[in-house]
Amino acid sequence: MPSVCFYFEVHQPYRLKPYGALQVGRDHEYFDEKLNAEVLRKVANKCYLPANESMLRLIDRTDGRFRISYAVTGVAIEQMKLYAPEVLDSFVRLAETGAVEFVAETYYHSLAALYDKDEYREQIDLEMKLIRNEFGQTPRVFRNTEFIYNDEIGQFISDLGFEAMLIEGADDILDWRSPNFVYTVAGRDTKLLAKNYKLSDDIAFRFSNQAWGEYPLTADKFAGWVHGHSGAGDVINLFMDYETFGEHQWKETGIFDFLEHFPELLFTHPDWDILTPSQVIDRYPALGELPFHRTVSWADEARDISAWRGNAMQQRALAEIYALGAEIRRRNNSHLLALWRRLQTSDHFYYMATKSASDAEVHDYFSPYEGPYDAFIHYMNVMKDLNLSVLAPAQKQLRL
Repeated sequence: MPSVCFYFEVHQPYRLKPYGALQVGRDHEYFDEKLNAEVLRKVANKCYLPANESMLRLIDRTDGRFRISYAVTGVAIEQMKLYAPEVLDSFVRLAETGAVEFVAETYYHSLAALYDKDEYREQIDLEMKLIRNEFGQTPRVFRNTEFIYNDEIGQFISDLGFEAMLIEGADDILDWRSPNFVYTVAGRDTKLLAKNYKLSDDIAFRFSNQAWGEYPLTADKFAGWVHGHSGAGDVINLFMDYETFGEHQWKETGIFDFLEHFPELLFTHPDWDILTPSQVIDRYPALGELPFHRTVSWADEARDISAWRGNAMQQRALAEIYALGAEIRRRNNSHLLALWRRLQTSDHFYYMATKSASDAEVHDYFSPYEGPYDAFIHYMNVMKDLNLSVLAPAQKQLRL
């Protein structure tokens, strides 16, 4: 019986406020609380709350045959508690249905996997504890920040005990293989579920594009496309940002109607069902190893990591934040540690990207700044204040 597996990413960063050179040494509050509250509440009303209600209705209407999975970052949950606690309550209700799986990722949605493995492990541990406390689940499956993956990361996550990872189904990695099968990490038994990016992006990016040759995308049409894969794989992995529903694709596009009707149309074909990632790995054997010859992500057309460290600004900012790790840990100050980790969130570096064409449009859509150079200047001014006003006095005291 072939299956569909839904996974949704839920994340909101702590955005920095515009932070000028004259604020260095005077202002040690770095984050834009007003903007962060506004964004969280806006996305809650447009996406999280109505989408969660749709998911609850679908689970009830299908007697639990409709199943979904989420990764919800720690920084997103922190802001839900601050600005929209009803959103967290609605995710708890979803967890209580038994039809929803929460997968793990990094608490701070960071790039620590590429820079600091000890920090990476600690952020995963924090996220695991959070999921257990908030949703009563112990994740078996891991999803790295922005689907950033290579063999080394896969082996690291495998050695932590995870049974599977969600990854991007990049064409050059899959080569002759199909994303519609289960694979394993190179040199390990941990399973890999590869995103079917073509079908996922039909919903996430092309749904409301009137210039697209398949517009409009109806639930009936999409179910037909999925049914067309019968006999050509075990599972179609539809992975996307949760904000697809209502925020990236507005309610007026018909995205919620699509969501409400697709599962039941899928079930009209008796061979098809919907599974969570853990159910997928329990049912389907791996076809073989999937080795990676490069580092992959789910961002931009290149599906690489240039969205976060493709230019000199990004590389300098990343080098500076991770260079502070040893000193931050020596301080043994929980507030300072949390601050440092919030500054690791990948979004800060994403805003600094200097991309062209369609990639640039996506980066600009998410950025709260006028451009990548403003994002870099604000971030580096914050780093200067952190070094001069917070860390330097403490280092001087330690020497005394």
